[in-house]
Amino acid sequence: MTFSLFCCLLFLLSVFSTSLCDSLHHPHFATHNYRDALTKSIIFFEGQRSGKLPSNQRLSWRSHSGLSDGSAMHVDLVGGYYDAGDNVKFGFPMAFTTTMLSWSVVEFGGVMKGELQNTREAIRWATNYLLKATAHPDTIYVQVGDAVKDHACWERPEDMDTPRSVFKVDKNNPGSDVAAETAAALAAASLVFKKTDPTYSKTLVRRAIRVFQFADKYRGPYSNGLKPIVCPFYCSYSGYQDELLWGAVWLHKATKNPMYLNYINVNGQTLGAADSDNIFGWDNKHVGARILLSKEFLVRKVQSLHDYKGHADNFICSVIPGSSSAQFTPGGLLFKMGDSNMQYVTSTSFLLLAYAKYLTKAHMVVNCGGTTVTPKRLRTIAKKQVDYLLGDNPLKMSYMVGYGPRYPRRIHHRGSSLPSIGVHPGKIQCSAGFSVMNSQSPNPNILVGAVVGGPDLHDRFPDERSDYEQSEPATYINAPLVGALAYLAHSFGQL
Repeated sequence: MTFSLFCCLLFLLSVFSTSLCDSLHHPHFATHNYRDALTKSIIFFEGQRSGKLPSNQRLSWRSHSGLSDGSAMHVDLVGGYYDAGDNVKFGFPMAFTTTMLSWSVVEFGGVMKGELQNTREAIRWATNYLLKATAHPDTIYVQVGDAVKDHACWERPEDMDTPRSVFKVDKNNPGSDVAAETAAALAAASLVFKKTDPTYSKTLVRRAIRVFQFADKYRGPYSNGLKPIVCPFYCSYSGYQDELLWGAVWLHKATKNPMYLNYINVNGQTLGAADSDNIFGWDNKHVGARILLSKEFLVRKVQSLHDYKGHADNFICSVIPGSSSAQFTPGGLLFKMGDSNMQYVTSTSFLLLAYAKYLTKAHMVVNCGGTTVTPKRLRTIAKKQVDYLLGDNPLKMSYMVGYGPRYPRRIHHRGSSLPSIGVHPGKIQCSAGFSVMNSQSPNPNILVGAVVGGPDLHDRFPDERSDYEQSEPATYINAPLVGALAYLAHSFGQL
């Protein structure tokens, strides 16, 4: 055989094996339009915007709101997001939402194509607000609006006349949890804008460093000093240790400063690195920190973080079908708790896809009690969860509003359920809206892309507006789903 013929054969073999691998990794048959779902999952954030809306606002039934937010304390707190179906701006879940949107871009932004810019805009809407909320050193404005009084009304954000009280944490009333989560959000977002807006990226990371110092120096959960304000809505049930670890991880990634890796190595165990709390959401970040730190070991070969592979594996093994600790509905949905369960479905699906990516790069697998779990298996589990959410379930119901032929029509969301300003310019008073809330009529305004709390343990979903546990959307349900949908749309050749 001549050398040139040998080279030619090698080339053909490499092309064939590459295309074969691609076809195995990127099957081109999908029952769902993940690209459409991705687009809609990002549009949703525009429906949650507070402040002065831009001219390119896509959900045109929304209008400006909360334009004097912050004035109660003589600060500018205009902007940001309403967390769910009410008109309060809660800093703790807003920061987590920002971190997860940013992680979605960090991990899967390279395949988002046209949706990358829209995701960046969703992140910037949050970080602009978080910069305002952290403008004063050793102080974070963590909430605008009195949740009890807000919930006593059913009114559009544009009509709000409930008190826009402002609440803060500072040296005397610390909040390490909300502060460290805010630092994580700013640091993660700095990575998103590093190439496209380096000046903004530097502003974000500098603020993240300062906010994390405050979180670490003045320790305590924010629900101590603000208990009647933030509880039971966003009480910090898991403490603040998880956020300190999570915040340090994101600062390590954003700054590359060895002091953060040293902080993690010294404090990781006392901050709960090895705890067996296998739930990931706005309150508890331990699992996210473990998965991210395992990436540093698996992909970046940081040997001092070797143990985090085991910690991450423990979480993976806890959610695998067949595991004694994993609970699923008869239709196959991961079930963690009755109140807004879908947030754990989306966060877990994201973590499975991210971890599968790291394992693939490192040529490693997970061992669950003698059973080998491959990256491909993790992707299959994640896809099944997302497919259930999009309509592959006993009710044939998409739990994303505006996606598919059948989706929730009576979501627990004030702005969506009441006629828009364009249709009904006159003010709708505080209690007048409850006649709509308690009615069976479908919401007039489609909150495109909103993912609701989802079905119960028996796959049942009543689609009742008053049922906030199952029918309320939230920013932190959507944020990790953005990354998962980007991966699935890409892997099925839809982007």
